[in-house]
Amino acid sequence: MSSLENRISKLEGEVSGLRSEVGKLSDRVGKLEDRVGRLEERVGRVEEAVNALRERVARVEGIVEQMDKRLNHIESELRGLMEEFTAFRKEIGERFGRIDEKFESLRKEIDERFESFRREVFGEISGLRREVFGELSSLRRELNTRFYWLIGILMTMWVTIILAILLKAH
Repeated sequence: MSSLENRISKLEGEVSGLRSEVGKLSDRVGKLEDRVGRLEERVGRVEEAVNALRERVARVEGIVEQMDKRLNHIESELRGLMEEFTAFRKEIGERFGRIDEKFESLRKEIDERFESFRREVFGEISGLRREVFGELSSLRRELNTRFYWLIGILMTMWVTIILAILLKAH
């Protein structure tokens, strides 16, 4: 009976270990919640079976062989669950790896596009700057030309006025 209790204790330890592992994985496995829920139901059924086994051992010691068969069944189910969890862990790791690769690829593509856009915008800005400076230079030349014409006309006008005054005075 001690070995049976040890087996039951071992199964309880395995069940609590599985619960702990389910708790750790639940944060990372949001998309697999339905499947994990079904697994928790199975673990619950296993716990119910273990409790039923304890009651039967206490009541009927004559059916130890039948209890052994049921415990073996539970152990195989737990092994199956552990294998399933291992497969889930591997699948999740692969999926996260693929997601990381996709994010890295998208980040590189965004960086390349941003850099291309930046070069294009800076090229446009440089072109506009050259165009504006060229236009400013042209406007300065035109303004200087008009200013010289204005000075020339004013000087001619003053010379004419001074000559008129001088010639009128004689």
